[in-house]
Amino acid sequence: MCYDIAYMTKRAERYADHYALPVSSIEKLGKWTPPVYHVQGFSHPDIPVILTDREVHLFHWGLIPFWVKDSKSATQLSNRTLNARGEEMFDKPSFRKSAGSKRCLVMVDGFYEHYWEDDKSYPFYITHEKDEPFSLGGIWDKWRNDAGDEIYSVSIVTTSANELMRKIHNKPKASEGPRMPLVLEPERYEPWLNAPDDPVGKAQVMELVNSCDPPFLTAWPVDRLRGKEYRGNVPGIREKKSYTEIHDPVAGS
Repeated sequence: MCYDIAYMTKRAERYADHYALPVSSIEKLGKWTPPVYHVQGFSHPDIPVILTDREVHLFHWGLIPFWVKDSKSATQLSNRTLNARGEEMFDKPSFRKSAGSKRCLVMVDGFYEHYWEDDKSYPFYITHEKDEPFSLGGIWDKWRNDAGDEIYSVSIVTTSANELMRKIHNKPKASEGPRMPLVLEPERYEPWLNAPDDPVGKAQVMELVNSCDPPFLTAWPVDRLRGKEYRGNVPGIREKKSYTEIHDPVAGS
């Protein structure tokens, strides 16, 4: 699954070049959100996404479908919609409409996953091998809260783990197997964003979900992301840490 990410930690020009956007649009986004070296999804941050309008937006992490009736229900559901299983998103009531017509790119610099050994977990940071920004597949929706305000929210789509992530995500729920966020290469951005809302488009989207094997990812162990040892949203949280009590599952990958 994907509950921890990093974003907006590079210079505006890097994102502008990667997404073919004006530097001014990234600089404006930077005024709304400081660099995020680590954040957990259950805090429901506003995270950067790109829609078909090719503009950058900040959306609440934890999708709230348009049909939710009240704020209490929205809060409860949002805790369960940080991720959307790609293989099932066209079938689930919370995700069905968004999967068909409201897909987006989630802008990240990396994400985190925990490796387990001897019943203890060790966090790993997964990022681009050339320190470039990249995108996760997302789906979004618009909901109106009790006060009449429009809330835009997003879920990160997940899929079966590739070879690298199978080494790290080694203690998933027994029913699902190792997972990872849907990482999209730049040539898949347009197909993901613009596939039509019909059977042909659904097949196109599912092909992207089922063929996720990005060649550019690298990973290393990092400091604790939970508990008293957690240092918070600081640059050093992504630095490599050596745990002498474990065998590094991705050493040499």
